[in-house]
Amino acid sequence: MEHILLEIGLALVLIALSGILAIRLRFSIVPILILVGMAVGPHAPRFGVLDFRFIVSAPLIDLMGRLGVLFLMFYLGLEFSVGRLMRAGRSIIMGGTVYMAINFTLGIIFPWLLGWPLREILVVAGITTISSSAIVAKVLVDLKRTANPETEMILGLMMFQDVFVAIYLSVVSGLVLSGTTSPIRALSSVALAMGVISGLLLLGRHIMPFLNRWLNIPSDEVFLLVLLAILIWVAGISETLHIPEALGALLIGLVLAETEHLERIERLIVPFRDFFGALFFFSFGLSVDPLSLGGAIWVALAAVVLTLVGNFAAGILVGYRAGFSFKASTNIGLTIISRGEFSIILANLAQAGGLLPVLQPFTALYVLILAILGPLLTKESKLIYTGLSRLFQAARNSRNASPR
Repeated sequence: MEHILLEIGLALVLIALSGILAIRLRFSIVPILILVGMAVGPHAPRFGVLDFRFIVSAPLIDLMGRLGVLFLMFYLGLEFSVGRLMRAGRSIIMGGTVYMAINFTLGIIFPWLLGWPLREILVVAGITTISSSAIVAKVLVDLKRTANPETEMILGLMMFQDVFVAIYLSVVSGLVLSGTTSPIRALSSVALAMGVISGLLLLGRHIMPFLNRWLNIPSDEVFLLVLLAILIWVAGISETLHIPEALGALLIGLVLAETEHLERIERLIVPFRDFFGALFFFSFGLSVDPLSLGGAIWVALAAVVLTLVGNFAAGILVGYRAGFSFKASTNIGLTIISRGEFSIILANLAQAGGLLPVLQPFTALYVLILAILGPLLTKESKLIYTGLSRLFQAARNSRNASPR
C-alpha cells in the first residue's frame, strides 16, 4: 500500500482541476471527469513519485466511486416522496413499458443485423437499453431540474429500469456464464425485486411516526452517522439479494423524503453527494483504455445514433401519454440518453463468458460518447426544443400553403 495517500491526493487534484475547468467552460463536470480519467489510469506514464496509473489506489477509488452512485441516487430520492410516486404509478409503468419496448427492440435488432450470435445480441441489447442512473441524477441536480414536473417521470423511468436490470442481469448472466438459464430463476428475480421495492415503500409509510421520533437526534455528527449507516446497509442488502444497490439507495431517499427531517438530511448529505459523485465519474474514466477503442468506432457510432433516436422518440411518446408538454417531453427524451455503469457491468460479464472481444472496446466507446452527449444535450434541451418547434411549424405552414 505504498504511496496510496499520494495517489489518492493526486486523483483529488485532477478532480478539483476538472471542476475549475467545468466552471470556466460553463459545462457539466461529468464528461470532463471521464476524459481526465481516461487520460491517466493503467496505460499512463509514471513521473518519479507521481504515479498517474493509480494502480495501488484503484480498488479504493472504485469503492468510493460506488459510494458516489449511492449518494447521487439517495439525494434524487430525497427530492421526491413515496406519495408522489404512488400517485404517478400507473403513468410510470406505462411509460417504462413504452421506453423498454422501443429501446430494447432496437437493441435486439442492431446486433442481429451485424450477424452476431444470440448471447452477444442479448448482452448488446442490455448495454444499449439501460440509462446511467448516476449520470442522469448528477445532470438533474447540476441543472436544478429536480423540481420540474417531468423529472418525476424521469425518476420513475430510472426505477423501472433498475427493476429491469435486476431481472435481466439474472437471466443474461445465467445464459452467458453457463449457457443455460431457468424461467424459475427469472420469475424469482422479478418477485424478489418487486417485493423489496413494495416492502420498503410500504414499511416506510407505516413507520413514519417512529422514523420522525427516532431521527430527532440533536447532534449533527450522530445524525449523519445514522444516515450513512442506513444508506450503505440497505444498499449492501440490495447487492446481496442481486438487486441494483442504486435502487436501494433511491428507495431509502424516497422514504426519508416523507420525514420531518428532510431539510436537515439534504444539508448534511450534499457534500458527500458531490465528493463521491465526482470520484465515480473519474473512476469510470480510469476503467476505459483509449488505446483499445479503434476497432469498434463505426459499430459504436451506429449504436449511438440508434440510441439517440430511440430515446428521444420514447421520451416524446412517454411524455405525450403522461400529458406533458412537448418541451417537457423533449427534456425526458434527452435526459435519459446517457449510458454508464450497467453497460460496463454487462461488458465485463461478456468478457468473463468468452464472448466476442469487440464487445469491450465497443461498450467503452459507446458509453463514453453518450456520457458526453447526454449532459450536453440535456443542458441544451431548450435550444433543441425551440429548433424542433420552428421546424414543425415551418412544415405545417408549408403544408397549409400548398395548393389542394
